[in-house]
Amino acid sequence: MIIQSIELKNFRNYRELKLEFDENTNIFYGDNAQGKTNILEAVYLSGTTKSHKGSRDRDMLFFGEEEGHLRTFVKKGEMDYRIDIHLKKNRTKGIAVNGIPIKKAGELFGIANFVFFSPEDLGIIKQGPGERRRFLDMELCQLDRVYLYNLTNYNRIVAQRNKLLKDLAYRSDLEETLDIWDMQLAEYGKKIIAGRELFIRQLGEIILGIHKNLSGGKEELQIAYEKNAEEADLYDAIRRNRDRDRKMKTSTVGPHRDDMRFAIDSIDIRKFGSQGQQRTAALSLKLSEIELVKRMIHDTPVLLLDDVLSELDHNRQNYLLNSIHDIQTMITCTGLDEFVNHRFSINKVFRVIEGTVWNEN
Repeated sequence: MIIQSIELKNFRNYRELKLEFDENTNIFYGDNAQGKTNILEAVYLSGTTKSHKGSRDRDMLFFGEEEGHLRTFVKKGEMDYRIDIHLKKNRTKGIAVNGIPIKKAGELFGIANFVFFSPEDLGIIKQGPGERRRFLDMELCQLDRVYLYNLTNYNRIVAQRNKLLKDLAYRSDLEETLDIWDMQLAEYGKKIIAGRELFIRQLGEIILGIHKNLSGGKEELQIAYEKNAEEADLYDAIRRNRDRDRKMKTSTVGPHRDDMRFAIDSIDIRKFGSQGQQRTAALSLKLSEIELVKRMIHDTPVLLLDDVLSELDHNRQNYLLNSIHDIQTMITCTGLDEFVNHRFSINKVFRVIEGTVWNEN
């Protein structure tokens, strides 16, 4: 699978932009705050309907504009796709595939798969559990439409149950309706837990070898899913914690509170690992994600590297670059020296200055 080209109109700092990509390595270089990351964001948005940064549609529009457009051309095997996304300041975005409007974002998933890697991802191990849940959900939603459906429903139910818990402070007659939300929370929560458990188990089998190579054979990294309630016991756990939920006015049990554990020699490196161990584990996680996606879709994802190489030492840079030679990659950086020094094969080079992009080869 490759992204052939993209056309932007009124997106971020681009009034209009058309780019054709190489099927291998595409480099976008220039000073900071020129618009390099915006290109990667647009590519990611075109296949997932969401910004990798969690930005709202209105915040991705060119300043002062009410609407914006993205058009992306994708080749997958023998099939060609045109994905159109119409961003609107005050309304829900419109999406069409090959000129046919779709009603749900899930209908788009599966056409293109992405792995996004930014400097922030290198801190995923030491950051809060919310970032690790976001990592799980972002990838699983791309790979599994059923998971996306279950997660969408689960998040809606959590929001509605939380509203009810707040309303109970002055509407005690609503107490009985909690039963309905508890049952639905457990129903969809179990499905979320099952999906994440399988994903983490598959990821764990891959990450073991990658991390061992990255650490020079010195360390073995194990990852595990940390649940605040077991799948089979979820409904009972929700019921048992009702009093606490009422006091806190929020839902305290369920997969929206779960986490991932990263351990080396049984030591939890989230808390006790060195910065080097945490960053190496984060790189292992991303490389494992690429390999797992390949296995699951029987194709290659598109890799989006946003200024990551400047954050890695020489050995980790080499390992990363040697691992991505067989997939379409889009890389942002401030200069080309790092690639020349590593004798990295560059297929297409773009220079970005203040929202203007030049193809230099």
